[in-house]
Amino acid sequence: MVNSKKNSVIEEIIFAADEFMLKGYLHLPPVAKPPFVIGCHGLFSDKNSPKQIELAQHCKRLNLAYFRFDHRGCGESKASFEAVTSLDARCTDLKAAANMLKARDDLGDQVGLFGSSMGGCVCLAAAGDLAAHAVVTWAAPIRSADLVRPHDRKTEGSDIPFKKNPFDISNRIRGLANTLIFHGDADETVPLHHAEEIYERVNKPKKLVVFPLSDHRMSRPADQQAFVREATLWFQTCLMPD
Repeated sequence: MVNSKKNSVIEEIIFAADEFMLKGYLHLPPVAKPPFVIGCHGLFSDKNSPKQIELAQHCKRLNLAYFRFDHRGCGESKASFEAVTSLDARCTDLKAAANMLKARDDLGDQVGLFGSSMGGCVCLAAAGDLAAHAVVTWAAPIRSADLVRPHDRKTEGSDIPFKKNPFDISNRIRGLANTLIFHGDADETVPLHHAEEIYERVNKPKKLVVFPLSDHRMSRPADQQAFVREATLWFQTCLMPD
């Protein structure tokens, strides 16, 4: 089931993933059948994170569509967070979003994925099944075992180890390509070696960008600007090669 509401800039969409109704917004550029990027937010974040909105706006300027949505239990996608949150559940949400978008006749066939923190892990874990043409991550963990619990559980974009549902995606990312990995070397939640291991395991083309003194939230404006610039260029190169 999909319900949508259109205007000249953004389309509001409600779609199903398992028994849950999830809500998102599709930023559509004024071109026919554009490639599209799907954004996955962090563990405690939602579709309205500043990184997602800024990236959506810049993608649209480059004639790339961008879809940002709330995973089950987050934002406007109502459910009990503790009861419904796991890596596999979030991968199911992402796949439902991708299948919904692939069924539209106004979007192209090229698919990109962006994930922040836990969202990056979700994108990497699902990219092979979705045959994604490009993946961009920020501060993505590769496994839950050595993540650091934040002092404030509600800190936007932060991640903690899943005690009930631990994960390790190291074997699921082999064979991925066109992967751009961002990380801060002062990340207090996901250690930098996660990004380095992701980089070693994926195939070329690939790129690792480490921001000196940058934290898990990407707090510094200069880092945010560099991230948006390089991420959109990566998507443009991989999804619009001509």
